[in-house]
Amino acid sequence: MNELPVGRRVAQWRVRRNMTQQQFADRLGKSKSWVDKVERGVRRLERVSNLREIAETLRIDVEVLLAARPTRPAPVAAGVDGIRTALARYHLPGSTRPPDLEELRVRLDHAEQSYRHARYPALLALLPGLLDAAREAHAARPGATDALLVSVYALIALVLVKVDQGELAWLAADRGMTAALATSAPSLAGVATVSLSQALRSRGRRRSALDAALAAADRSGAPGAGDEPTAGPALRGTLLVQAALAAAGGGDERVTRQALDEAAEIAPNIGPDGGGDDCKAGGEGSGGAGPGAGFRNAGCGGAGFSGWGFGRAAVEAAWVVADAALGDLTTATRRHERLVADDEWRWLPPEHRAAYLLDVARAHARAGDLRRAGRTLLDAERTAHSEVHHRPAVRKLVAVVSRSADVPAGLAQLAATLHIG
Repeated sequence: MNELPVGRRVAQWRVRRNMTQQQFADRLGKSKSWVDKVERGVRRLERVSNLREIAETLRIDVEVLLAARPTRPAPVAAGVDGIRTALARYHLPGSTRPPDLEELRVRLDHAEQSYRHARYPALLALLPGLLDAAREAHAARPGATDALLVSVYALIALVLVKVDQGELAWLAADRGMTAALATSAPSLAGVATVSLSQALRSRGRRRSALDAALAAADRSGAPGAGDEPTAGPALRGTLLVQAALAAAGGGDERVTRQALDEAAEIAPNIGPDGGGDDCKAGGEGSGGAGPGAGFRNAGCGGAGFSGWGFGRAAVEAAWVVADAALGDLTTATRRHERLVADDEWRWLPPEHRAAYLLDVARAHARAGDLRRAGRTLLDAERTAHSEVHHRPAVRKLVAVVSRSADVPAGLAQLAATLHIG
């Protein structure tokens, strides 16, 4: 039964209740043709209200019609435990051979790609070993591996925020900041600050997140130490976006608009994939972080996340979430419709787009428009499956929205898959 489409399940339960198609149609107030098309899968049940009416007529729960094939739960908890154990290892055995930095960069690139595509269970499994390898390499070749180590800590913090491990994320971000500040390189400090700001905001410490992001943005335009170039404009733009989101969450409209206006001035000089003149293909970039209250952005200047995410679309997305947080839902909706119609929207990584759509769904739910919220949630799931299925905070949103009879039927299917009553 669990393997059957919804229409076939309807037909089987109708037969079990000893009803003909005509009798079933009469009880529903529909035509026999309508019932026949539903059972054959020609007509889809698009509304939760229809599903509930059919379930009531058949005297079964809606979840019985929507029962999905059971799947093995993703090893998110095991992955988090692995990272916690790795962060608690203060003494690593020394390696007998020099570190292979090229191999480490390849592993880091693979991990970053997993983040961009919201493959969180797989990424959580990769990160403990990557952190151990980066720390061993840094012990053997300090200086040459600063950017690698900072990037790994930043990536750990970002994914931990996603899976609602804010305190552990803060610890990882703080470790990354400590490593970055030891180098006196503005670019590395900026990379570390993006993930730190994310972690702070996840714990409700918006003022601290704002202060850190603004200070790092100011430093990113200052001359570097020695021959170190200044951090790239995309990194500065990313930090300004982080500052704006922290300010908007705290209701500070003046700082929000000031930061986003400045980010908007930078964005036209950045390519649609997040790379500007100082983010050439093959160069190393720096970057920052996904949503839940934020955005996946990127910059340049010496570490990880090479040239992805920052640009006009990223700034426009930030404007939408900021306007919604400040209570201007009309402007937020208008901006959102323009954004998703823009060609640059598709250049944002799937993680960024899906997380942004979740923020939009929350705004619709707060405004009482649960139908739009449901559609946007399903759009987010189609964009990046794990962004919806493996983030604990999303479950609350699905639970609220799925109770409405006006939302798409797919939302009830999602709630059943997530075992949300």
